[in-house]
Amino acid sequence: MIADLRAESDDLDALVSDLDPARWATDTPASGWTIAHQIAHLLWTDLVALAAVTDEPGFAELLDQAAQNPTGFVDVGAEEFAALAPAQLLAAWRAARAALHDALLNVAEHRKLVWFGPPMSAASMATARLMETWAHGLDVADSLGVTRAPSMRLRSIAHLGVRTRDFAYSVNGLAPPSEPFHVKLSAPDGSVWTWGPQDAAQQVSGSAEDFCMLVTQRRPRSELYLVAVGPDAEHWLGIAQAFAGPPGPGRD
Repeated sequence: MIADLRAESDDLDALVSDLDPARWATDTPASGWTIAHQIAHLLWTDLVALAAVTDEPGFAELLDQAAQNPTGFVDVGAEEFAALAPAQLLAAWRAARAALHDALLNVAEHRKLVWFGPPMSAASMATARLMETWAHGLDVADSLGVTRAPSMRLRSIAHLGVRTRDFAYSVNGLAPPSEPFHVKLSAPDGSVWTWGPQDAAQQVSGSAEDFCMLVTQRRPRSELYLVAVGPDAEHWLGIAQAFAGPPGPGRD
């Protein structure tokens, strides 16, 4: 997982490392966020995740701050770091993510890390960081007009999207379905990834990349190749989110 996270981070780093400083002010699909904001958000979140690993009392203070401003807390962090000069911001992100990756490798096997959502293992934390790095990297690529080839690293993101099904219902104030779903996705290499019983009444199938775009809310459902069988599966695809926090507004 850490190797995949490093590789995903390095891919995004390569997109921005040679940008002219003025290009860092380019708007991205996230309203009000430039490329600088995207990298700043990853820097902030990596630092917060590092605190969850190495400084639980300090992270508890962050939780208190988040409770006081649940919808704006993350944006404040992005705004602060986005004000840095691009070279300084990039260097800070490189240092923060390297420290986080190394720290995650040393987490005790059965330790659960506190987070804004449910506590998680180091492997789950790495998966969450992979998901966010990929999603915000997609925003950067979109703003630069770059199409990134999908990688097999998407499997971990898709897995997180499946595992967070009930969470998506709960953050929308809804009771999750009691029955498991079957999810069948075509991988970048042509293989097939599946979750849940094949005979489930509720089923989702389609492209793994499109599913990852859906659960990170980077594309509207209408633009994605995903097929739902059953009313509960159809409903889930309208609210799915693999990230912690309140329900996202999605993308037009």
